[in-house]
Amino acid sequence: MSKQLAMTADMELQLPLFSEQSQIIANAMPQSLPFTFIDLFAGIGGFRSALEKLGGQCLFSCEWDKYSQKTYQAWYGETPHSDIRELSIPAIPQHEILAAGFPCQPFSLAGVSKRQSLGMAHGFECETQGNLFFNLAAIVKEKRPPVLLLENVKNLKSHDRGQTWQVIHDTLDDLNYWIFDKIIDAAAWVPQHRERVYIVCFDKKRFPECPPFEYPQPPAHNKPRLADILEPDPDPKYTLTPHLWNYLQRYAEGHRAKGNGFGFGLGDPEGIARTLSARYHKDGAEILIPQGDQKPPRRLTPVECCRLMGFDEKKIVVSDMQAYRQFGNAVVPKVVEAVGREILKVMFWKLSQEGGLFQSADAPPARRKLTA
Repeated sequence: MSKQLAMTADMELQLPLFSEQSQIIANAMPQSLPFTFIDLFAGIGGFRSALEKLGGQCLFSCEWDKYSQKTYQAWYGETPHSDIRELSIPAIPQHEILAAGFPCQPFSLAGVSKRQSLGMAHGFECETQGNLFFNLAAIVKEKRPPVLLLENVKNLKSHDRGQTWQVIHDTLDDLNYWIFDKIIDAAAWVPQHRERVYIVCFDKKRFPECPPFEYPQPPAHNKPRLADILEPDPDPKYTLTPHLWNYLQRYAEGHRAKGNGFGFGLGDPEGIARTLSARYHKDGAEILIPQGDQKPPRRLTPVECCRLMGFDEKKIVVSDMQAYRQFGNAVVPKVVEAVGREILKVMFWKLSQEGGLFQSADAPPARRKLTA
């Protein structure tokens, strides 16, 4: 593929990459790839943060949670559309990559056990969240983006004995997409054990032969450490009260006696943390920072959670509780960026096959550069 990449390295690249009418573009050394994308189930913009660094232009965003909308507006200058079920699909702009972290809770291990204990439906039986995947599929069917970049919890593939994943896979296959999927642990990019399934799909109309897509290899050097994201002088309010600390220790000891693995997680500053969850605001038990023998440990601060997830540090505009929820639900931008770079390689490969970059006659004159 490197030879083919070199072939396209001296072409000038313009929006849109994939269009019905085509023309060859003049020569120029590209510095970033111009592509368009939409950001569905956007949360606080983990996909957007990553894809914009690769040269992407976000044309549309959708996120129902009002607090996440507030953060998204503060960070990216626009308020996402709200409920995906109420969108006018024809009004969504044409785009080249559809990015979406569709709802996690109905498919997560924690979500399934919680819903079962409450007698609630889960997976595709959950009308309020599980079926939102089909709203996503309806957008794909009508807009036909060349590439899909989806993310969900690791348990998506094993939920309901694999039947949930089978329905998702069959739906994407029926939509006529090549489907790639892999569980990736973000621990090579951020100091946190965080396994998520990344699903990458290519439209078979645009890519008649199976594209040579490969998932990124974890970085080999500069392994992240928890110590790297810690604030030097955090507010004392994040220190656990002696009462809560004693309770967590008794709770953990009780479960250890029963042979269970439940309990708090005392982080090793030289290692990595457990997975940050949306429940972190309750007691912070999964990731506690030691403060010596004479003082209870503390929670991570919201700023530290921002760093732990790999976001560029930005102003936090919501309460601590909402910030913890938002970061616990977010994608890791650095992993999205790594997967996105591999998608760009396939785009290069496709364009080089066609002998150049193609653009519709009525496309806007905006030009952007491609990162090699």
